[in-house]
Amino acid sequence: MSLDKVDVIDAISTARDGSAIFLTIIDGWDWSDELQHLLALQAKFNAYFDFVQSGQIYEVRPEALRKNIWINLLTRHPLTEKAQQFLAIAEKAAAQLNVKIEHRILPPNASGSAASPP
Repeated sequence: MSLDKVDVIDAISTARDGSAIFLTIIDGWDWSDELQHLLALQAKFNAYFDFVQSGQIYEVRPEALRKNIWINLLTRHPLTEKAQQFLAIAEKAAAQLNVKIEHRILPPNASGSAASPP
């Protein structure tokens, strides 16, 4: 999965202690076309926000009603300055849905999509 599949939740998991549900975005794109990458990332976040706001998450994971919800953004490459600014805005939008966002950079040998944007 990747940013090119906007309508797909890349991964859903539950915290080991059962306290949270994690929705994961796997971003393997590089930043050679920053604008296209930011637009794709925005579309993906909007789809995840809609998944939560529409209640679909509770159909897929009914136990999410009693759990914290996190969106994990896993990137292959460090965020650019503009991407960091975008993520700060996304965090504010997520907070309105009682969702938190976490960003991590995948180690070079981690599995996941490494596709570049079309």
